[in-house]
Amino acid sequence: MTLSEDDRRVLAVWAADCAERTLPVFEAQIPGDTRPRDAIDGLRAFARGEMRIGQVRALSARAHAAARETGDAAAAAAARAAGQAAGVAHMAAHARGAAAYAAKAAGLAAPGDPTAVADEVRWALSHASPTIRDVLRRLPPPPRSAGTLGAVISDLHTKL
Repeated sequence: MTLSEDDRRVLAVWAADCAERTLPVFEAQIPGDTRPRDAIDGLRAFARGEMRIGQVRALSARAHAAARETGDAAAAAAARAAGQAAGVAHMAAHARGAAAYAAKAAGLAAPGDPTAVADEVRWALSHASPTIRDVLRRLPPPPRSAGTLGAVISDLHTKL
């Protein structure tokens, strides 16, 4: 299901906020690489009507390339959160991926904290306005998938 561009602009700010929380994890590992931050900045520009979808998609691809190039799992998850967030310009369902990868990054960055993932999910949900929740609820349910990321996405979906 593809939601309207206006719906994607609404989700864009929330997805950017979710992903931005874990950017320090990436930037601590690869301080000179701005691709994930550029993706989030581009998404915010899209939300304001200042950047076209194709431009933001290209920034998303660059953030995902940054994730593939890092050898650190937490940094890679943080870069993927930024890439997923920027993907919202094209497809609204990427908003769930942004929040889920941010939660995964938080968990990987704090291996001694068993609540890190759940805390990040709680933050994402608590910062989803009623309008954002409404748009997210109009997305089809996420597919069942294995692993931590699939569990986080399912958790986000069921708690809306």
